[in-house]
Amino acid sequence: MLFFLFLLLLSAASSASAKLSLDYYNASCPRVHQIISDIITTKQINSPTTGAGVLRLFFHDCFVSGCDASVLISTNNFNVAERDADINHSLPGDAFDAIVRAKASLELQCPGIVSCADILAIATRDLVSMLGGPFYPIRLGRKDSFTSSAAYVESNLARANTSIDKIIDLFAAKGFTVRDFVALSGAHTVGFSHCSEYADRIFHFNNGGPFAYDPTMNPRFAQALQKACANYLKDPTIATFNDIMTPGKFDNLYYQNLLKGLGLLATDQKIAADPRTAPLVKLYAENQSAFFEDFVHSMQKLSIYGVKTGRNGEVRRRCDAFNNLSG
Repeated sequence: MLFFLFLLLLSAASSASAKLSLDYYNASCPRVHQIISDIITTKQINSPTTGAGVLRLFFHDCFVSGCDASVLISTNNFNVAERDADINHSLPGDAFDAIVRAKASLELQCPGIVSCADILAIATRDLVSMLGGPFYPIRLGRKDSFTSSAAYVESNLARANTSIDKIIDLFAAKGFTVRDFVALSGAHTVGFSHCSEYADRIFHFNNGGPFAYDPTMNPRFAQALQKACANYLKDPTIATFNDIMTPGKFDNLYYQNLLKGLGLLATDQKIAADPRTAPLVKLYAENQSAFFEDFVHSMQKLSIYGVKTGRNGEVRRRCDAFNNLSG
């Protein structure tokens, strides 16, 4: 029975993704790519952390209930939406704002045509490329979700200290391989993390003494983080870059850093040590082309996960509200 249900879900997912196409908006909104590109380019120039933020927003959207823009919905009196789940509180406002601006511009040119889910997928791809990463084709035609619930978030996303076993199982349950996991982890080559996400690694070893940091960390790196995060309990907004070498460039330095004990999050450093993931970390550290190739494959795979098509979704007038609630 369970196997039959799995096949049924797999068939439904394949059917939905088959309805997507590269030329979906060619007739209905031919300038969709240019309009989105113009908006996010301006946003990235004015707020350089936008690219990393949108990439994280895309992952948090897709991995919970599929790539359906459910993470963009605002909470109302009747429902606590995904974006208000505890793990999503750190999603940056600039990322949401970039998608809202792109949607507003598209509504002026092609009202009611382009879904928020497609905007998020295109914007993510364009921003990755803008930061120096690979450009890849994206099939379009996603519809926006009819639901968004904070209750579904926690069990679908890994925390900064989640075990590798659990993360691999989490990915596998959604049809993603260990290779997908390690390649997608490369997104941490850009952006930043708040001190609270890795405080245990730098303050809570050896009974909090002078060597209170995780021994797998580079000592100078750990001590610098201790200074940077000294007041994080008083100021929870304090954060540091995920990649201390080239924080604003999408490259393979993230993996090179891991081999030197310069991984920021516990999960980052763990993938350099686990025998299932370590060979891929070494490969990507040595060969950026291999990383880019696998990242593209995994992002394209991710971008069609759980998509809604046809009557299973809608094209929202506003990205933060369902049409029946947006007036």
